[in-house]
Amino acid sequence: MKPSSKNPVPRLGWSGCTDIGRVRKNNEDAFLGLMFDEREVQRLGKFGEAATAEHAFAFAVCDGMGGAKAGEYASNIAVEKITRLLPRFTQPTGDDAKSRCAETLAELFLQVHRALVYVGGSYEETEGMQTTMSLAWFTPGWMYFGHIGDSRIYHLPHGEMEIKQLTPDDTYVGWLLRQGQISEHEARTHPRRNVLQRALGGQNQFVTPHTGVVKCERGDIFLLCSDGLTEGLFDHKLVELLRTDTKNIGTTPANLLVEASVANSGRDNTTAVVVQVV
Repeated sequence: MKPSSKNPVPRLGWSGCTDIGRVRKNNEDAFLGLMFDEREVQRLGKFGEAATAEHAFAFAVCDGMGGAKAGEYASNIAVEKITRLLPRFTQPTGDDAKSRCAETLAELFLQVHRALVYVGGSYEETEGMQTTMSLAWFTPGWMYFGHIGDSRIYHLPHGEMEIKQLTPDDTYVGWLLRQGQISEHEARTHPRRNVLQRALGGQNQFVTPHTGVVKCERGDIFLLCSDGLTEGLFDHKLVELLRTDTKNIGTTPANLLVEASVANSGRDNTTAVVVQVV
């Protein structure tokens, strides 16, 4: 069914925010918003809104790790590689879109990993640098995602009050939580909660991302975030803040989340990207 004036093409609204936190000396998080087609690529600002009919969109959050500023370099290299590489791939369509997208994202993550390994092995100050990477790729009606590490992608469906974590944390504590052996509260205080089992770069050998696809409907909200955000906010608080009408209080959804998390914790860099289907 073609859209009419009464049923216009859905639009995406987005906002992004990152904060160094109250403890760290530099920000190793990076986030990205892209709008692209076969002719051009446009980096998006920290907030905005656009129609989904003629362009694809991609959003990403990366959390770097390494000595000195190596983590900061790693996350920024990752978002730059996404900007250059993702628009070159064919947009997934048809019955095999899910499998083709998984192959595309696996290749993208591998190329980012190789770039990080190369740079990390070329300079003493970047030796062993790594980054997480969570990527959401929006096409009309669908969101494809790829993920590695402990940054997260959430989905808050229209009309629901329960948020769904789409990406598994690549940590031992994340595995314990998924197996039901510990609670959300216990996971947040576990001494090994920040120990990664997989990331891009460094000495990691297994870099195939977790991938998936979600159908998008008006009213859906997607959240990409670093682990610094969820350290300061439980899931129920994420829902409360994502359902807040930020236009009435002069801020954006991402800013609201980051400010609340830093106020509650602030021990880590804190980043959020919120994407709303409107």
